[in-house]
Parts: sequence; structure tokens; C-alpha cells
Amino acid sequence: MSDLLWQKPGVKVDARIQRFLAGEDVILDREFFLFDIQASRAHAQGLQQIGILSADELAGLSRELDALAADFSAGDFVLDERFEDGHSAIESRLIERLGDAGRKIHTGRSRNDQILVATRLWLKDRLARLLALCRESAQVALDRAQAEASLPLPGYTHLQRAMVSSAGMWWAAWAEGYIDDALRARQTLDWVDANPLGSAAGYGINLPLARDHTTQALGFGRLQVSAAYAQLSRGKFEMGAIEALSSALLDLRRLAWDLSLFTSAEFGFVALPAEYTTGSSIMPNKRNPDVIELMRASYSAAAAARTEIEQLLSLPSGYHRDLQFSKGAIFHAFGRGLAALELLPDLLRNLEWKPERLRAALDPSMYATDLAVDLARAGLPFREAYKQAADPARWAEGDPEASLAARVSPGAAADLRLDTLRQRLQALT
Repeated sequence: MSDLLWQKPGVKVDARIQRFLAGEDVILDREFFLFDIQASRAHAQGLQQIGILSADELAGLSRELDALAADFSAGDFVLDERFEDGHSAIESRLIERLGDAGRKIHTGRSRNDQILVATRLWLKDRLARLLALCRESAQVALDRAQAEASLPLPGYTHLQRAMVSSAGMWWAAWAEGYIDDALRARQTLDWVDANPLGSAAGYGINLPLARDHTTQALGFGRLQVSAAYAQLSRGKFEMGAIEALSSALLDLRRLAWDLSLFTSAEFGFVALPAEYTTGSSIMPNKRNPDVIELMRASYSAAAAARTEIEQLLSLPSGYHRDLQFSKGAIFHAFGRGLAALELLPDLLRNLEWKPERLRAALDPSMYATDLAVDLARAGLPFREAYKQAADPARWAEGDPEASLAARVSPGAAADLRLDTLRQRLQALT
């Protein structure tokens, strides 16, 4: 491992303790490394503006930071156990290439300041991806709701057959859900879009750091003004981002549950795209819905990550090393969650209904609610109408299309109001 910036003369570094302190930093920091380089470039520009770096030193640092980013992306530079973490790797490379100019890059910073801004930039990137995936999923669902508005579909409550529903209603539900998820992602993105760079270890520094410049250079929406609050926000912002992700994953979990049931032999309502199923390793007669099962499970990573960070935040104000563990939490939550959501739009585009199985599942009992409402509309008190409609002798084979056409309450099959949903979706662009 390279020399430690904080190592004191005469104090031996115990290898076991150092391994514990470093934890998974070198591995996790590979995820944040390019963002750390980006922030280091902006910090160097700010140092030049306040006279810490000369113009030539800034040019050299900028050149070498660009080269490091290119080498890392190409696999020619590997962040490994030679380094304590990503920040020390950047500094080591700059010192190797530039000497004293490289040693100046850490002026006015702390390692916590570095990872705070790197993970903040990373969270912005991931929330933007979450927003895009939610919007795309909502668009697919809206399009299919329009195209399949009148396709009859059994509706269930308590996992029991309840009423005639429609594919249009099913799709519209997911469309509105993912519009809401997209909105929450955008609102969370706006909330975390605050620049913590230059807060040092949470108390500022006796230099007039160019924080307004770095805010603009890094594309942040605003400066996180209080150096002390920058520390308080770490973990809090991460939890908020995970909660936005969780909203989309909760909807995904319930959608995947529907598909798990609908693709079973007992239902047989849906055929999945072939690439979303796998063969059994022991039963040659089977194709398994493994993809939607793992999509269904993906929420667990977000739930675990939120809990982990929540427990880390049982702290007084100021920086604490406990917060190091928040890196792994956001990495695992977004790594697994976005991987699942990446597969959702194509799944929604390509799943196929089996209309003959859908129609066969519509039994006479599923028109009882229609009958009760019709009797009430004819003047019978609803309680009496309900009793009469509950009598199986009153049930008969119904017309599912007619049932759907009569369902005129706003948001029901005959009044889906997809244009309203489209307007909300378009407002998220």
C-alpha cells in the first residue's frame, strides 16, 4: 500500500487494523472513481483561482486527471490493494507524474470531502437513470393501455375472482404508478442536487475556496452552503435516494407478482418473452420465470440498504467514520435495483396476453357487482340491491365488453383518462 497521508512518524500501522479500516473501499471506490476525478479537476480549478496553483500547474493536473480517467476506463489503471482508497490512488498518480504539483491537489480538502462529493455526483447520475427508466416504463404502459383498453381481464381482490376488469385498466395502473415514481425520482434529484465540495471535514478551511465555481463546473443546481450541514446531509440524502428507488421497486415487485401468477399453468393468462425465462436444470418439461422472480426480489436490496444507512445515522453531528459503510449500501441498492428496472420496459413491450384463457376465467359471479349497481340505479336501496345481487340464482353469463363499456366512473374501463396521464408524463420531460 502507498504511504498514508495521515500516518504519524514513529507509529507503526498494524496490517490487520488497516485492512479493517479500509474495508471494501478500494473495490467500492471503483464505482465512484471517475466522479472523484471529475470533482478533483473542479477543485484544482478552484485552487488556481485563489492562487494555490499556477496556471501551468493547473494545466498539468487537468491533463493527468484526464489521462487517469482514460486509463481507468480502458482498464490500464486498476484501483487495487496498492492503494488505501480511490482518493489516495488519484493523489499517488498525480505525485508520480507531476511531483509537487500533485502534492498540492489535496489542499483545502479532506478524504471525507472527496467521497462526499463523488457519491453525490454518483447519486445524481443514478437518480437521472431511475427517472428515465420510470418514464420509459410509464410510456410503454400508457401505449398498451390505449391499444388494449377493451380486452377483458379477470379482476381480483384478496386473490379471489371479483369483477370483470380490462387490460386497459391493468396497464393504466402501472402507467400512473411509474409516472408517480418518475416524479419522485425527479423531486429527489432536485433535492440532492447540492454541491458539498469545499466543506473540508465539516468546518470549512482558512482559504477562500471557490465553491461557487465548483458548483457551476460540476453541474450542481445549488451550493450546499453550510459546511456543517454537508456532513449532516450524508446518509440523509442517500436514504432519500434509496426511498425514491424503492418506490419504483415496490411497484415492480407487485407487477412481477401479477406476472408470476398470470404465467402459471393454473392461470395461463400471459406468455413471457422467451428470453425472460430459463430452463429447469432437472425438469426438462419446464420453463421458469426466473427473471421476473429476481425482479420481484430486487426490492430487498433497497430495503436492506435503507436500514443499514438508517442505523449508521444514530450519531451526533459532525463527520464519523461509521459513514464509510454508506458507500456499500447505495452501491448494492442501486446496482441491483437499476439492473432490474433496466429490464422492465422491454418486458412490458413484449409480454403477450392469452385472450382465450382470460375469457374462460370470467364466470357469472363476476357480474354481481354490476347487477347490484344497476338495481340501485333503478331505485332500489343499495343494501337491498346488494342482497338480491348476492343470490347466485340471479347470476348469468354476462357480456364482458358490455360490462366494461358501462364502467363509466372516472378511472374505470370506460373512462381511463389516459390523456390526463399522458399530460403528467409529458410534464416530466
